[in-house]
Amino acid sequence: MPTFRISPAVADAFPDTLIAIVTATGLNSHEPWPHTAAALEDLEQDLADGTWAPADESDPRIEAWHTAYRSFGTNPRRIRPSVDALGRRLAKKGALPRINPAVDSYNAVSVRHGLPAGAFDLDHVTGDVEIRYASGSETFTPLGEPDTVEIPKPGEIIYTDTTDVLTRHWNHRDAHRTRVTEDSTHVAFVLETLNATRDGHLLETAAEELHGLLVPHAEATTVHYLTPKQPQATT
Repeated sequence: MPTFRISPAVADAFPDTLIAIVTATGLNSHEPWPHTAAALEDLEQDLADGTWAPADESDPRIEAWHTAYRSFGTNPRRIRPSVDALGRRLAKKGALPRINPAVDSYNAVSVRHGLPAGAFDLDHVTGDVEIRYASGSETFTPLGEPDTVEIPKPGEIIYTDTTDVLTRHWNHRDAHRTRVTEDSTHVAFVLETLNATRDGHLLETAAEELHGLLVPHAEATTVHYLTPKQPQATT
């Protein structure tokens, strides 16, 4: 079981960070997930009715990530935090993509609560996972581009294991190697906020909502939290 860890340098730079790690073992994505399907449909209907809209860059939850991206040299209007990009897509098209039940679940929770989310197939993770500043020597193969290799810039915040980078620009895009497919059975889902003082309760609510979507389709589930004062958890 890998340990997830926030590096001391990232913890110092973002002292109000709170990260939820929701793990599922024995996950079955080859059956219907009616609660996830309903969550997506409810989001889209609320948008169509005008009773709800996804958070945009004027929202404090998104604005905090834009500020963080700029701090490590990334232009957040060109390379957007995942929740920002997903919300913009929903607002434009009126619908979210259907990928597979596990991915659809964290997408629905992410957009509903305005919090970045991602996931890693733990059967393809090597060693422990660390959130740290890139040195410039790491490699990254983007999701959906198995023949592409990128080199994160020094100082960019990344998720990485002992093989290579799992997520660039903190939460912009996941890696191809650890992507979650219908065949993934051991998965770690991640939800994040940079402002636990303001949004900690929101993140905990989102983590429990995601947990609830996973429970009927998994043999076992757990929820862990990372903070700068408790910077690691073993999944």
